[in-house]
This record gives sequence, structure tokens and C-alpha cells, in this order.
Amino acid sequence: MIYNNRQQTIAHKIETEAQLSKWKDWRWQLRHSIKTLEKFEELLGVKFDENERENLKETFDKFPLSITPYYLSLINKKDFKNDPVFKQSFGQVEELITLKSELEDPLSEDSDSPVEGITHRYPDRVLFHVSNICSMYCRHCTRKRKVGDIDYVPSKEQLQKGLDYIAGNPHVRDVLLSGGDPFMLPDEKIDWLLSEITKIPHVEIVRIGTRMPVVLPYRITDKLVSILKKYQPLWINTHFNHPKEITASSKEALAKLADGGFPLGNQSVLLADVNDCPRIMKSLLHKLVENRVRPYYLYQCDLSEGLSHFRTPIGKGIEIMESLIGHTSGFARPTYVVDAPGGGGKIPVMPNYIISWSTNKVVLRNYEGVITTYKEPDSYEAKLCDRNCENCNLDLKIEEGAEEDAIGIEKLLSDTDDAISLIPEDNERMIRREEDAG
Repeated sequence: MIYNNRQQTIAHKIETEAQLSKWKDWRWQLRHSIKTLEKFEELLGVKFDENERENLKETFDKFPLSITPYYLSLINKKDFKNDPVFKQSFGQVEELITLKSELEDPLSEDSDSPVEGITHRYPDRVLFHVSNICSMYCRHCTRKRKVGDIDYVPSKEQLQKGLDYIAGNPHVRDVLLSGGDPFMLPDEKIDWLLSEITKIPHVEIVRIGTRMPVVLPYRITDKLVSILKKYQPLWINTHFNHPKEITASSKEALAKLADGGFPLGNQSVLLADVNDCPRIMKSLLHKLVENRVRPYYLYQCDLSEGLSHFRTPIGKGIEIMESLIGHTSGFARPTYVVDAPGGGGKIPVMPNYIISWSTNKVVLRNYEGVITTYKEPDSYEAKLCDRNCENCNLDLKIEEGAEEDAIGIEKLLSDTDDAISLIPEDNERMIRREEDAG
């Protein structure tokens, strides 16, 4: 139900005459976002003791608070401290604890930033930071160092620097708009930005990462959808972490986007005491596919400062994947990844299904524990078919000068590359060799 009793109670505490039309106005929601401890207590009808209040105010001084009235209305007042929505949106004193292993910028996004607003980590795609502002500040955010910086609402001139970088790098075929939340930008700026990106000939697709369908579904207006529809192919990834977040309002927002022709994906973060349960995760995934959203990634919680209370062992994620593989539809199953500290990118982490192998057989096990074998072909000759081979040139019509070089492990698997190993720069044995030779 949209505008249920709990939502009406909160709305009337904000404005005595608040009606459904105001509640569903995303600008009204933003104007009345909860940004103080006192307002949170007043609207939810709860009270913290004095010791808690002092610690929480210190937390919010470091990591700001912002919750939309809509998202606040999802919290169960009777047991709010154990509520998964509360834990994602309201500060905890544990956020002030910084472990030695934690980093301000754990993914080295700033180090991989050639110009302001751009992170270029993978060869053919870039992350374009278009805002540091969100409608709700997730307490588990990997960009806690940036989010809430009200001074960083980029002008067209600042965004143009990112556009110029993309235009000047012909290998970039995929642009991901992120933030903050890109849908915090006004409709007109979103329209302009997408128009400029899609004018770049080598950009094939644009993706938008947003949490609006989760925390402020009323932002997905008919006008916004009509703007987005002009710039296909456009992919949209959202960020549901718990089945409780899938409500009548969020379903309506997802339906608008799906009906608009946008492929929808979801990226969840594995969070202790929020969704680190196989049954909860499976329920979330099933609800997502019911609403035409494909589960994309399940992230291990990053090593950002102040997130130790959210992190689970990687073994918990593997346990959850064991409960999904074979037990539910393949398209309802995300890829569990660790985003490597230091900017190494996403590393898939899965249960191991290969038990052993020889030159003619592979021994595997399935989700039930059944062990089976796969007979390898008796005669198989691989073609020398690498990135720039003659066959690919014939089939793909690769233009001269557009050939690509293999990198990383792919380089070692290449039949036309002479590399036999990848060696770290500071490998002592290799340094010793050079010194002895020299």
C-alpha cells in the first residue's frame, strides 16, 4: 500500500495537512529529509539515552545523516535497532572505529582518476562521478570520504572535463554514471549529460547506478523516464539489500523503468546482521526477478573506514552462494565479488566445483554433492585465434590500428604473445638478477 498509516503519521508530523500528492513528490521528500538526531527521534517516535546521543552526534559530525521520510517509514519502530533499514540508514558509534586494515579510498578510485570526476580502471569503460549527493546516505557506502560533500555538485564546465576525456579515448565504449546518485541531478542536467555522452561515436552503452528506486522511488517520474528513453541503449543498476525494501512504491518505480525499455540490474552488498542469511538473500533475489530486475553482483563489503561492523568473512558469502547455485534459477543468482583493495577490480569468488582433472577427464561435483566426470575430447586442435589473428580480422573486420593487446592473465594464455610469466616490479629475485647482471 502506498501512503499507509505509518507514512501518514510521519507526513502529518512534518506538515499537518500533508496529503498523498505531497508524500509522492520527490522534491518534498528531499526538502524534509531527516538530517538530525532530534528530527529522527521526533518523526519515528523513539528516544536514545544521553550517552547514545553524545556518541551518535560525534558519528554524524564525521559521517552525515540523511534519510528520506519514505525510507524512514520502512523502519519497524517497535524493534528499530535490529531493523535492516535502520542499520543501513542510521549511524552507529562503530563507524568511529578505524581499523589498521581500513582505507579512506579502498578501491584507489582517486589514484585511477586522470581528470576530475573520472575513474578509468578497466581498458574499455570508465566510471563518471557526476555528484557526491544522495537522497539517503547509506552507512555502508564505500565512498564515505566523499558522499555528503555539498560543495561538489558539478557544474556543466566541470562535467565537460569528463566528457572531453571520454571523447579523447576511443577505447572507452561503456560509461557508468555514478556518484553520489546521478538522479539527484535536475532533469535538465541529466538530459544534457546523456545527450553529450551519446554524441561520442565510440561510446556504445551508458549505465546509471542509482538507489532511488530503493530510498526515494518517487524520483522515478514519467518525465524522467521520457528523458531517459531518448538515449537507448541505457542500462540501470539499482541497490536493494533486503526484501523489506521492495514495497508497493518501489515496485511502481521499477515497473516504470522496465516498461520504459531499460534493462534493470541490482547490486547488493553483503552486510552483517542485515542480509547475511541464505534465506533472506534468496527472498530478495526472488522478489527482484518478479519485478524484472536481474541480480547482478553481490559485493563483499569494502575495507572503507568505519565499516568493520558491517563486514562478514568471505566464507559467509560463499555459503550463501552454495545455497543459491542449483537451488534457484540461474538468472536469479548474482555473481559474488570482492572489489580488490588498491584498485585491482572485481574478483569473482565462488564455491569450487572442480575436484580434479587429468589429460582426458575432469572430475566435478554438483550442488547436491554428486560427483561426476566429464570426458575431454580425444582429438582437439585449438586454432591460433587471439585478439589480432587473421581469422578475427576476416570475421570482425577490425580496422587497421584498432588491434588490441592482451593484458594480465589473458596475456599468458595468448598464443601469439611471448610472455611466459607476470612478475611484480618489486620481486626480490628479479632485482637480484638485474644487480648480478649489472
